[in-house]
Amino acid sequence: MSAQTSPAEKGLNPGLLCQESYTCSGTDEAVFECDECCSLQCLRCEEELHRQERLRNHERIRLKAGHVPYCDPCKGPSGHSPGMKQRAVVRCQTCKINLCLECQKRTHSGGNRRRHPVTVYHVAKVQELLEEEGMDEDTKRKKMTEKVVSFLLVDENEEVQVMNEEDFIRKLDCKPDQHLKVVSIFGNTGDGKSHTLNHTFFYGREVFKTSPAQESCTVGVWAAYDPVHKVAVIDTEGLLGATVNLSQRTRLLLKVLAISDLVIYRTHADRLHNDLFKFLGDASEAYLKHFTKELKATTARCGLDVPLSTLGPAVIIFHETVHTQLLGSDHPSEVPEKLIQDRFRKLGRFPEAFSSIHYKGTRTYNPPTDFSGLRRALEQQLENNTTRSPRHPGVIFKALKALSDRFSGEIPDDQMAHSSFFPDEYFTCSVLCLSCGAGCKNSMNHGKEGVPHEANSRCRYSHQYDNRVFTCKACYERGNEVSVVPKTAASTDSPWMGLAKYAWSGYVIECPNCGVVYRSRQYWFGNQDPVDTVVRTEIVHVWPGTDGFLKDNNNAAQRLLDGMNFMAQSVSELSLGPTKAVTSWLTDQIAPAYWRPNSQILSCNKCATSFKDNDTKHHCRACGEGFCDSCSSKTRPVPERGWGPAPVRVCDNCYEARNSQLDVTEAQADDEGGTLIARKVGEAVQNTLGAVVTAIDIPLGLVKDAARPAYWVPDHEILHCHNCRKEFSIKLSKHHCRACGQGFCDECSHDRRAVPSRGWDHPVRVCFNCNKKPGDL
Repeated sequence: MSAQTSPAEKGLNPGLLCQESYTCSGTDEAVFECDECCSLQCLRCEEELHRQERLRNHERIRLKAGHVPYCDPCKGPSGHSPGMKQRAVVRCQTCKINLCLECQKRTHSGGNRRRHPVTVYHVAKVQELLEEEGMDEDTKRKKMTEKVVSFLLVDENEEVQVMNEEDFIRKLDCKPDQHLKVVSIFGNTGDGKSHTLNHTFFYGREVFKTSPAQESCTVGVWAAYDPVHKVAVIDTEGLLGATVNLSQRTRLLLKVLAISDLVIYRTHADRLHNDLFKFLGDASEAYLKHFTKELKATTARCGLDVPLSTLGPAVIIFHETVHTQLLGSDHPSEVPEKLIQDRFRKLGRFPEAFSSIHYKGTRTYNPPTDFSGLRRALEQQLENNTTRSPRHPGVIFKALKALSDRFSGEIPDDQMAHSSFFPDEYFTCSVLCLSCGAGCKNSMNHGKEGVPHEANSRCRYSHQYDNRVFTCKACYERGNEVSVVPKTAASTDSPWMGLAKYAWSGYVIECPNCGVVYRSRQYWFGNQDPVDTVVRTEIVHVWPGTDGFLKDNNNAAQRLLDGMNFMAQSVSELSLGPTKAVTSWLTDQIAPAYWRPNSQILSCNKCATSFKDNDTKHHCRACGEGFCDSCSSKTRPVPERGWGPAPVRVCDNCYEARNSQLDVTEAQADDEGGTLIARKVGEAVQNTLGAVVTAIDIPLGLVKDAARPAYWVPDHEILHCHNCRKEFSIKLSKHHCRACGQGFCDECSHDRRAVPSRGWDHPVRVCFNCNKKPGDL
């Protein structure tokens, strides 16, 4: 109970001094009043006194500005009874006691005490307290609600009109640590919901606006704080009214219901209509389906001290009739709640989400309506904390904000089934699969938490989107599901070597576990479809704005363009730069069986000159050994090796021995025949590669669009940098991020990373945003 006094609290009651003199000698200003000690106490005396075991549990209150203490003789052991104690009007400075008017006359009207100096308490304050003490309970309660005003909590567009938790508490005008419950009201427009709240909680004061006009007087959701019952009272817009954004406003009602502890359904109909039961039944189903999970997540996400109940609020059906009897009046043996449950079952509605449903009826023969029965029923339910306990106002605001953030946005009416008050479309993601038209089954705005789109049904293949994904068959049979994608080169190949292999053997399918499992042109003929041999296929949904499977890995043309500038600087003939490695590899791949591999040729077989990196190695078509250019400059026909009658390169020794026939067996000739065909094709390929240097002279802009991967944004659509928004010009070049395909300036895309999902297994240009993403791109 004891606490230090802040500077702001000092001087609040300068006329009130400590009456204990236990520690301070009676000179310090009083800060507490202890009813059981019958004294005002300063901070030091209160702390020291109540350290004692027998005084530790005394009830003390902290004094407020303008505090007027009780009369000491009245509340003393020999004074009046506790129920008759009076407020003091003066304090005797000599006797150091507080006296009411009666005790002052009795004890200080004669003798020397008449001359004792006294301090007079604030007369107006004393009069106000005396008046308050003379009030009955209802008058006191009415006075407590005199300054209550309502405020707009959520507008008709589902936008919360309170900035933050502190703003919510300030507008409610309650303490931050005050525990309170939430009471809301629902019903059809014109049934007097606002009028009911005003008379039930605020003794008829128009806290919530009412109007005799045809237009609805309540638009959106309004709130006010009832200090008597310590509840946040929420008024909602009526059902069945003429309104725009009907779907969004109906969804808003369920958000209010989800944060409420007690719901009043107000109906002014002479008989209970089916709309009432359908509304509550559909609200219950939607609450269980969409809100219980979200309320649990909100508890964890917001770190709330009080868990939000996954069981819905209690419901009181307030039924006012004029000409008809109340429910159950003609069946005295059956309680109204039993009849209500029967109506729910007949309509196929099951209000399982609500903790309880109660019926309270009143028959108004002559106005005004009697709300006393409803008030007693509400007070009884508010005292019940078994299912929903009071919580701080901050918790209430966080729950409402979380639900508003989750379930928000426009609702497409053309996709809506209006057979329910709360159809799934109000709360589930509205995105549709582009291929099959199936809707996402997740809740609204799930993307903010990184949860991908999902659908209950399987998708169908669409050639437009090519929505097939491949998984490695070998891994699947071992119990693992590993996705694989066709791409230009294996991850172990260098960029130029990969291009050469792609040109020769086609695209590859590479599994992280099994390595390269397929090449599209591995053999000269008879290549099988990968689906029949090494991969399984699955048809996946195509969601707008995502590219989960749209991986265009056949980016060889763009990779060739990316290397052209580097190639132009280092390649002037086939024997230089990276093209040298390509040529050597290609030669070995298609060399006849009798040729010595390039990797084994370190020097000329005749003059023994060592080959340098840029030196060209030549094979003699007759003996197959490696020579320098000067030792293999002659040509002659070599028909015995399958080269036909045309002259081909031979070494000097074989040229000189041209009149002697080489001893080649029939088996060797058959074996070499196939590879010679490959070699002839290969030489044509080399000649084509030699023309690449000439191709560099063609303006790159003419071939860029032809080489552009499908996921890249076309150059003509890129007007400014996707990140910094700088406008592109002649001086500011465009660059594509190899991961997302958007256009960026050089400054925003200078990072380099491998993008294996797009077929770029070696570091390539990526934008600033993609480079920040964790894991593989």
